Amino acid sequence: MGTSKSSMGPGSGVPLVPPWVPDPTPPSDGDNPNPEDHDGLTLTNPDPRADDLAPIARFRSARTNLGRFAQTGSRDNMRRGLGQYVHKGLGGAGTASRRMENTARTAAALYTALSSLSTGQFTISGREFDAAILTGRSAAEVMDALVEAVRPVDGTQDSEASRHAIRNSMSEMLDRFPEANPVELSEVQRMFIIERYVALDIYDRFVLDVGKAVQDKAPNPSTALSRLKDIKDYIKEIVSARFRATRASGQSLGSQRIVDVVRNVLKETFGVFEEYVQ
Repeated sequence: MGTSKSSMGPGSGVPLVPPWVPDPTPPSDGDNPNPEDHDGLTLTNPDPRADDLAPIARFRSARTNLGRFAQTGSRDNMRRGLGQYVHKGLGGAGTASRRMENTARTAAALYTALSSLSTGQFTISGREFDAAILTGRSAAEVMDALVEAVRPVDGTQDSEASRHAIRNSMSEMLDRFPEANPVELSEVQRMFIIERYVALDIYDRFVLDVGKAVQDKAPNPSTALSRLKDIKDYIKEIVSARFRATRASGQSLGSQRIVDVVRNVLKETFGVFEEYVQ
């Protein structure tokens, strides 16, 4: 997903949290849910009230500040752009984190898959995946198989963004840990992938919504790419700090906790961004 995938973003008058986004309450059986498996889930916002709808010109302030950042490189404008993106464009940190519920659920499914690879088999929402067939395969083949198992194509921008984020998070893990065996990852390596996945999914959603403002206002294409990288690196920095804080608090990051941990990281990350407009 390069800058060519940017769009004008969702408009006004639509639900801030689309009705197909699953309720954040985890299933009672404790299984890590697949983000596409909505059967039996309560919809977050099936009949939105007027105050749950996106306001007129929801991204105008964000685009203005991001355009200035694209022109000048001012980090103050970048931060204000991110703040306005969350505050008005997404309805605040709480609503933004609910909007990205599938990010938390995909992270849990990804963690389960990564943790189960060495056992040769795992199941996600009733779909059994024979990991043994990946023995001896290249890292690229393993990544492709995991993406298909964890986040199959469903025709939505969300799935496209998540698939892109999963693959890039695994690529970054291999850059950080070049000796890593993709089918026998350590806990540190698995958590690095989860951390990066969350950051990259936020970034990819951001690019889809308002990335065009950076592209249009940058003086040239190379500057646009550089500015977008600055934003991506900043999002990674904030997400990484939230995960470090979670580990420092002594919270368990096992498979049954990933959904809750990622939900909290999302809310806290969006909260940091939103502070720039308060």
